[in-house]
Amino acid sequence: MTGPIQQEPAYVLHRRPWRETSLMVDIFSLNAGRLTIIARGGNSAKSPLKAQLQPFQPLLLDWTGRSELKTLTQAEVRGGPALKRTLSLYSGLYVNELLQRLLPLADPHPRLFASYIDVIAELSEASDVEPVLRRFEQSFAAELGYDFAWDLATDTGFAVEAGEYYCYDPEQGILATPSVGVRLQNLPGATLLALASGDLESTECRRIAKRVTRVLVDYLLQGRPLNSRSLFSHHRGDRNEP
Repeated sequence: MTGPIQQEPAYVLHRRPWRETSLMVDIFSLNAGRLTIIARGGNSAKSPLKAQLQPFQPLLLDWTGRSELKTLTQAEVRGGPALKRTLSLYSGLYVNELLQRLLPLADPHPRLFASYIDVIAELSEASDVEPVLRRFEQSFAAELGYDFAWDLATDTGFAVEAGEYYCYDPEQGILATPSVGVRLQNLPGATLLALASGDLESTECRRIAKRVTRVLVDYLLQGRPLNSRSLFSHHRGDRNEP
């Protein structure tokens, strides 16, 4: 998107001070994807932008600029759900960090934007965040080209069988036979079939889904840590990290 942009639906992913009184803001927008914009004067005491440019807040933004770094010209706040529970807030920060760190710059993902709206709404109401996060991670993986079917072994082309055990590799998906350097092994076929049917409630399905998505996210991050994971560790212990 080139030239002045007006009334673009967007969310703040992260912000930080820039120069003396401004803010550098990473946003996720409907038609422009992930961008970085400068809110001039946004960090001054009298600026309304400091309160407006908050994570999880639906916004309509105007900006200008032809370089990668855009300049915000107007922000309008829209009504939306709030993440009031601590675990929901931490989950939202995790989702934001995934988008900030892994989405290509200026690459529109309208389906993922819709999924983001959904995940914020679900997190605002959910006392159990794990299924919400797993569904979003799957949508996110699909948008980045790492989608896979729980019930299909890609190396053989055959359907997963309940009595067999399988592997997972981020680049190939579910495998019947371990390849060199495969990251996860001994995944029960019965659990994979349950996940394919949408089961994210049983303990075993949750465990396997979490292991698989953790391996995928770590692979995409290429060893870089996620700051949001430490929030979960401090809140309830390491087992609650996404």
